[in-house]
Amino acid sequence: MSFRETLEAEKAKRTLQLLFKAARLLNERAIARVRARTGKPVRVAHAALLPHVDLEGTRLTELARRLGVSKQAAGQLVDELEGYGMLERVTDPHDARAKLVRFSKRGRAGLLEGLAVLRELEDEARAVVGDAKMRAMHDALATIIASVEAPEG
Repeated sequence: MSFRETLEAEKAKRTLQLLFKAARLLNERAIARVRARTGKPVRVAHAALLPHVDLEGTRLTELARRLGVSKQAAGQLVDELEGYGMLERVTDPHDARAKLVRFSKRGRAGLLEGLAVLRELEDEARAVVGDAKMRAMHDALATIIASVEAPEG
């Protein structure tokens, strides 16, 4: 058996690997739908940034840290999303020298539109696996998330 075959066989045995692959494929499909509906050249990197923007706003340096990228790389993504009307930069109320990145009014509406796209994809998945498996997967993922979010130790 070749290394590629061995690797693929091992990956196919791992539930979390399947979860990562499903998440990647569904994310790509969701982004393609958003791109088609908005006409904006939205990319996976944009979608990766959005969950790290706090509703009250987040400093660019913190976004870079959360993403594990340079301040310049995070700044480029913010610039692009600002250009699409999704994000805005505002003065930090706690430090007038600093700026916060937050969702614009259009960006907040876009978040809800994005969730509607995810609901469509979920409905399509439900049609493939059925209600019971979707409920079981939802419950299992919610339990895993709660466990991982809990402090270690």
